[in-house]
Amino acid sequence: MDRRPGLSVRLKLTLSYAGFLLVAGVLLFVAAWIFLMRGSSKALVFPKLSDFPRAFDPTNFGPVVFVPAGILALAFLLVIGLVGGCILAGRMLAPLSRITDATHRMANGQLSFRIRLPGRRDEFRELADSFDTMLAQLEAHIAEQQRFAANASHELRTPLAVMQSLLDVARNDPDHDICELVERLRVVNTRAIDLTEALLLLSRAGQKSFTREHVDLSLMAEEATETLLPLAEKRGVTIDTSGDIAPVLGSPALLLHLTTNLVQNAIVHNLPEHGLVRVHTSVRPDAVVLTVENTGEQLSPQLVSTLTEPFQRGTERLHSDHAGVGLGLAIVKTITQAHDGTLTLAPRSAGGLRITVELPTTAQHTGR
Repeated sequence: MDRRPGLSVRLKLTLSYAGFLLVAGVLLFVAAWIFLMRGSSKALVFPKLSDFPRAFDPTNFGPVVFVPAGILALAFLLVIGLVGGCILAGRMLAPLSRITDATHRMANGQLSFRIRLPGRRDEFRELADSFDTMLAQLEAHIAEQQRFAANASHELRTPLAVMQSLLDVARNDPDHDICELVERLRVVNTRAIDLTEALLLLSRAGQKSFTREHVDLSLMAEEATETLLPLAEKRGVTIDTSGDIAPVLGSPALLLHLTTNLVQNAIVHNLPEHGLVRVHTSVRPDAVVLTVENTGEQLSPQLVSTLTEPFQRGTERLHSDHAGVGLGLAIVKTITQAHDGTLTLAPRSAGGLRITVELPTTAQHTGR
């Protein structure tokens, strides 16, 4: 925004301080003058120019001599006010100068810079700490976006490269089985479409561009379980669904996608046979809780902490016929955050994973 040049804040503070000091001196001078005039029997007379040198003579003190002495004192106060105000304003605005320097660095792309303003907490230090927090979050967000963009480009490039290779083989070998080629192209194209849709869903959920409605999370869990029951039977996994009515305020489509992703993830990454998935909903005074846990291999806390990152896959995901696109738990995390909730992943001591989603209750949203 183009603005016309104006006085600096330091100059404004300096003039304000000097002006206040001068006004206070004038008021004190007037009060003293009135007091002296009340105690004098002489008429009100104004000093002459020749009376000013007498102001420095301590033996001469009276209403006439007091005026030039007061004027000299006010001039001295004005000088002191300007000099002192300039020094004090500079010291007071020093933290603001550091914050301004940080904004310039941020504008030039130096997001790793931090102000770290020393001293006890006051308005400037609270502003500096808030700015440091914003910079840290912004740096982490941009780094995550860059990493996500790089991973997404790699993931999208893979199916396109595979399709290009298949088409090159077909062109160089006219006798190649067309049916097999078409089937392989269909599989690769389906994967590319799934990945694109997952990316779009991830973006839409992150922007919170959805209408909130009253949703029963327990019904979402039951619907997801019924939809994935054939997959569970095919893989020899038993699903146990239980819990209470769990009213929340959110997007039915996104919450169903969240629940479906969690249940499908629990089915696919389970024991080779006789696996178990437990889906449970509960209500606390401050939150609605959805818990999905499954049996499976032993998982380390380090591995579990990375599972919500986009395109992060465990060893089983790479070799599964339902490997997905690596965005399942990332989408779950984004949908949870879009609904002002929290997502917790923890390895089970007996093997497998326990995932807990906590969302605000309908009463909390109503009370806002």
